[in-house]
Amino acid sequence: MKRYSRYLIAALVFVGLFVTLTYSYRTVREQEGSFTALLESYVLTAIAGYLLFFLVLLVIRYAVLIMYSFFDHIEGLYKKREYKAPRLSEESSLPMVSIVVPAYNEGVVIQPALRALMELDYPNFEVIVIDDGSTDDTYEKAMVVAREGRDGFIRVVTKRNGGKAEALNTGMTLARGEFVLNMDGDTKLSRNTLRVCVPHFDNPSIGAVAGNVKVLNRENVWTNIQSLEYVEGLAMARKAQSFLRSVNIIPGPLGMFRKSVLQQVGGYDHDTFAEDCDLTLKMLMKGWHIAYEPAAIAWVETPSGLLDLLKQRYRWTRGILQATKKHSHALWNPRKTGINFFILWYMLFEGIVWPFSTVLGNLFFIYVSFQFGLAVLLFYWWLQLTVLDLVAAAYCVVIEEEDPSLIFYAVLFRVMYINIADISKVFATIEEWRGAAMTWGKLEREGKL
Repeated sequence: MKRYSRYLIAALVFVGLFVTLTYSYRTVREQEGSFTALLESYVLTAIAGYLLFFLVLLVIRYAVLIMYSFFDHIEGLYKKREYKAPRLSEESSLPMVSIVVPAYNEGVVIQPALRALMELDYPNFEVIVIDDGSTDDTYEKAMVVAREGRDGFIRVVTKRNGGKAEALNTGMTLARGEFVLNMDGDTKLSRNTLRVCVPHFDNPSIGAVAGNVKVLNRENVWTNIQSLEYVEGLAMARKAQSFLRSVNIIPGPLGMFRKSVLQQVGGYDHDTFAEDCDLTLKMLMKGWHIAYEPAAIAWVETPSGLLDLLKQRYRWTRGILQATKKHSHALWNPRKTGINFFILWYMLFEGIVWPFSTVLGNLFFIYVSFQFGLAVLLFYWWLQLTVLDLVAAAYCVVIEEEDPSLIFYAVLFRVMYINIADISKVFATIEEWRGAAMTWGKLEREGKL
């Protein structure tokens, strides 16, 4: 079957190149075979061939992710049917979980986040709030909630500002639990989070469990587009990766770890702007497996304005590139690194190849439209990508039991958002390659939790 798939791909590429070459030859003849026209035809042919190859890769990417995420969904349903909840007498024997909440200037959202933790359905856990040198009232507001609970249930520790990685490492050191759940200070966890994550660790090869991040403030076009992006672009990919126990990024809003594994890999590093991605790759390189739990939901406040959204995506792109660079040895040694080889190349495809190809495709078809009057090609390019998005969105909405109205945002996603976001990612890649200076760029919270 694989052999015939390769033949089909080769045939599609050949047909596309043949059609493009034929058209280019006709164009050259019409322009009397000038050297400039000849060079132009070769350049356009090369670009068209590359874009066709990219489109084939994109179709394969969507098909593979949908297939493996469906396998993981079926596996999850089977495990849920076989799972036996602990008896009342066994509740006290459940392992202790330490929830670490790093907080820097989170005064607007810290109280609802902590009060949601007090409602978690699990008998044995603690909460550690690390106030990372906040200049607002984060510490005072956290202490108010801490006094509402039983003694020692919520511990609030304040320290000088050292960054999120240092705050998380401080929490790891103070944690008394066998497992550590790291979350963001602007996050609300679903009530069942601990109960559905802990059973994954019955498998001794599982080092961590990634949660399911969803948008809480669905109030305008940008936040609704992000809602779709989280469901389609993040959840679907993690479900597919989880079937292979190789999730490549444990999200900051919700990730549960074996404390021993965190200590083994040295905790979080300070040298990237994507400490979550870097830690995940360190665990994978050590041979640990990482699962995904879709029922463990972290509700987050996302940027409601375009500028803040682009700043966030810019930082994510540069951070992921930094983390990938740190582990680039796995890019060239598939026999030694195994599945990590494919994970890193997949991350480079998503972070570099895809944005550059989308921008290149738009420029190419705009040029062809003006130069040769073939505006219909630009429409077809947009249409085929939109169809892929619509199919994936419909599938994800059904699997995730999400709001069906999100499907229609796939059109707006492809019309405006993705083009702007990809340009931002391209600039982020160029500036990371050039070594341009960068700051963390913390987003201002609006208090929508």
